[in-house]
Amino acid sequence: MTSLLTDLNPQQLEAITLPHQSVLVLAGAGSGKTRVLTTRIAYLIQSGQASPHGILAVTFTNKAAKEMLARISAMLPINPRGMWIGTFHGLCHRMLRAHFQDAGLPQTFQILDSADQLGLIKRILKDLQADDKKFPPRQVQWFINNAKEAGLRAAYVVVEDAFSRRMLEFYQAYELQCQREGAVDFAELLLRNYELLTRNEPLCQHYRARFRHILIDEFQDTNQLQYKWLKLLAGTETGHAAAVFAVGDDDQSIYAFRGAYSGNMKDFERDFGISTVIKLEQNYRSHGYILDAANALIEHNSERLGKNLWTSEGKGEPLRVYNAPNDYDEAAFITDEVKALRDDGVALSEIALLYRSNAQSRVLEHSLFNAGIPYRVYGGMRFFDRQEIKHALAYLRLIANPDDDSALLRVINFPARGIGARSLEQLLDDAKVQGISLWQAALGKSGGEAAVLQKSAEALKGIAGFVQKMLFMRRDCAALPLPQIIEHMLTHSELSSHYAKERESVERLENLHELINAAASFVHEAENDSLAEFLAHASLEAGEHQAGSGQDALQLMTIHAAKGLEFHSVFLSGLEEGLFPHENSLNEINGLSEERRLMYVAMTRARRRLYLSFAQSRLLHGQTRYNIASRFLDEIPQDFLKWLKSPSPQNFSFAANTTNYSPGAPSFSGFSRQHPKSMTGLPWKIGQSVLHDKFGTGVIIDYEGSGGDTRVQVKFAQAGTKWLLMSLAKLTAL
Repeated sequence: MTSLLTDLNPQQLEAITLPHQSVLVLAGAGSGKTRVLTTRIAYLIQSGQASPHGILAVTFTNKAAKEMLARISAMLPINPRGMWIGTFHGLCHRMLRAHFQDAGLPQTFQILDSADQLGLIKRILKDLQADDKKFPPRQVQWFINNAKEAGLRAAYVVVEDAFSRRMLEFYQAYELQCQREGAVDFAELLLRNYELLTRNEPLCQHYRARFRHILIDEFQDTNQLQYKWLKLLAGTETGHAAAVFAVGDDDQSIYAFRGAYSGNMKDFERDFGISTVIKLEQNYRSHGYILDAANALIEHNSERLGKNLWTSEGKGEPLRVYNAPNDYDEAAFITDEVKALRDDGVALSEIALLYRSNAQSRVLEHSLFNAGIPYRVYGGMRFFDRQEIKHALAYLRLIANPDDDSALLRVINFPARGIGARSLEQLLDDAKVQGISLWQAALGKSGGEAAVLQKSAEALKGIAGFVQKMLFMRRDCAALPLPQIIEHMLTHSELSSHYAKERESVERLENLHELINAAASFVHEAENDSLAEFLAHASLEAGEHQAGSGQDALQLMTIHAAKGLEFHSVFLSGLEEGLFPHENSLNEINGLSEERRLMYVAMTRARRRLYLSFAQSRLLHGQTRYNIASRFLDEIPQDFLKWLKSPSPQNFSFAANTTNYSPGAPSFSGFSRQHPKSMTGLPWKIGQSVLHDKFGTGVIIDYEGSGGDTRVQVKFAQAGTKWLLMSLAKLTAL
């Protein structure tokens, strides 16, 4: 027990050794929350307060769950395989597999990933003769997932107009088709599990009695359905609630666009009667200047739970700020600084280049490529998302469950076997009229299983040839171990021979062979040889591991992708109004607060050195944008910043003269975001509605300069946001 509690700070020790009670742990960036979570689990087991089977721990990625299991294994002489540690989706999938009949699912139910779900929705829209321009498939997908994450089946969705009524029809058709195919999407895993526990009280009581300790990581990222599931499983309304150990940071809540609701943290305090909020504020990652700047920035957000990061590691270096004339100059500056860091002995993998939008990366990549600096775009095409892997998984899904229509449509004519669009349409019509799966319809067209197997290979054409392949594969794979199933499938589906003929054959074939290795690893790690379980594992794991060549490389990524990572040095580019904070955030409730949290996350990724840069002009989305610096730079005290001179002096909008800037001595007389209501010497003001001959109607949202040099930033209803010189714009006041 003593070894578990060694080298903890007082707040960490308090959290880990709490008695049986629910608690909110407000864990700042770099404060050791992963250690606190895993040590809490080990402490509960070692002290006899809980058995390994009596603990439920929820993380947000499978990678985090594996790390937690590995740490627990290192702390205690136990086998953690039987412990319930995983993501919300993974744990719900595990429970549904164990109780598939009670949940109204077939034993071989399959998980639809986002791409498969979108494909199914496209088929439904076609069947219902919907105009995909009026009802874009991705919008329908969002509607369905949003309803599910709110806990609403189609029968309970309230519609207010013809558009939403039509969307509801798609949702209803989608539910029926998923049930017919025995398929569930990611949102369905949680909703179906919540419904299972709600309807089946004895089963719910069983799990409540078992899991007396529930630990939740990244609590600020939970959505409302996940929180309802937690309350149900914990038994808050029964008077016998489990002890919930919730760890989160409201200042790092950056996934509202995915449905995350940071308000769950305050609701948790109320619903669970939280009397103890423990703040982990000592940071073990970053130097003082970085933390002080991040603290000052995030204080501009209201309705925070409140904390202040600090470190005992010293102040370090001020944040370096670079004002570039344009985006190419900004990229050149970053490239030169990366070279200097590398020459100083910093590994490229320890340097990250972050940006708000993927569209920013083109110029940056071009500069790095020309300089011969190896880089890796983090979060690029994922292993399970690659075309050859998706095709292979579709064949495997058909081996496990031939009634999987989405899988069949993906590979019935891949590799090409002469099945035309008309044949597919007829097959779809037959299945729809008879109310059967596409496989059953294809089998009927082929004369039935016995007839197909008796025909000679030469006589088989089109659909009949596909049916024969699948019948042979399903028969031959029935008794094979999982890795050999995949090897057999790759050969007899002709995927291997097909990709061997392609220009990118080496890489694609290596990926297909890696799928066999993935299956072998799954069998070893999960002690499970089930094809259905491996397919579920593939869906749940999709995209969380990016293959790398092992070469030392600079890391490029969006700020969202950087969450949870840390680096020696971080470059944060594009700090301009409209880009970061993003212009869309200004029209959303609490949008600016989330952008500020995103900035906070970006800053706290850096351990030793942090660069902030912006460009006076930027080519983005095919247009040159003239920018003013982000308001976030004004929210950081100047004592924490070191301004770097541009090698190409330019006059910039927010200050009297940018060329006067020298490191550590900025002049900020005109930078304040607190604009006067009206423009000096001109009959215009912020918020003025205007009309432009070319761009139409818009609203003035910003301005710079004075007299005849005044420029205004106008947000047009159709043309987007543009900077215009007042002496030439010929605006008309509305």
